[in-house]
Amino acid sequence: MNITPNQTQSKCAENPTPASICTSHRDCKRGFNDARGNGVRTGRCVNYNDTVKTCEVLSWCPLEKIVEPPNPPLLADAENFTVLIKNNIRYPKFNFNKRNILINSSYLTQCVFSRKTDPDCPIFRLKDIVEKAEEDFQTMAVHVRDLIYIWWDCNLDMPQSWRVPRYTFRRLDNKDPENNVGPWYNFRFAKYYKDIDGTETKTLIKVYGIRFDVLVFGQAGKFNIIPTLLNISAGLALLGLVRSEWCLVAAVVCSLFEFDLQSECFGDSPGTG
Repeated sequence: MNITPNQTQSKCAENPTPASICTSHRDCKRGFNDARGNGVRTGRCVNYNDTVKTCEVLSWCPLEKIVEPPNPPLLADAENFTVLIKNNIRYPKFNFNKRNILINSSYLTQCVFSRKTDPDCPIFRLKDIVEKAEEDFQTMAVHVRDLIYIWWDCNLDMPQSWRVPRYTFRRLDNKDPENNVGPWYNFRFAKYYKDIDGTETKTLIKVYGIRFDVLVFGQAGKFNIIPTLLNISAGLALLGLVRSEWCLVAAVVCSLFEFDLQSECFGDSPGTG
């Protein structure tokens, strides 16, 4: 977590980047707003520190400093936190709906998801989610996003106990450090204040952590005698058509063969009149 307290709308030196570093006022165009910067340039080149000068900007000052995320993470014990995932599905064609909370509330007070002992429990320990994605929680805590798949494969002809969700987990980001732009997941939020004299200030907070995305997929099917009979009838008709075509070809060949035999056996001899 990176906290920048007591920011006010004022003027300050831009953070040093190849585009903001300057040597004189001529390098800083007044009114220019760099899309990757922090504010509108005033046209002045000022000291960022004892050795570097950058263009002055009108912004919320002091600016947020560019720092690496904390390592190890601040909340290392968050791996033991649990999360309850509620999911409802509905198939309008079959007038069927169900949720992933299959057990009574007393069971939920003591269960934690496990493929072997509690596969129907919708309460997940964060460390277990990361481990099932074949990752380490302490490594992922400041770097990446994790994905949770909920898959419903419902055969509506089977008992209710068969219609349960399956959970799978995987890491989302690219693990290759050399080909991974913006590897850390983070977001910012601010808290605004106003002094007695009416001056508005804010505290900018940049937070790092794991983001869990939940995706739900599913399919459902149910036996119906009408489309089944239609499909069987269509198949039988196709087989009957193929058989008729072969019989027709065989009859034509036999007729031609018989005609040739008759021509040879009973045809007129040459020179007769």
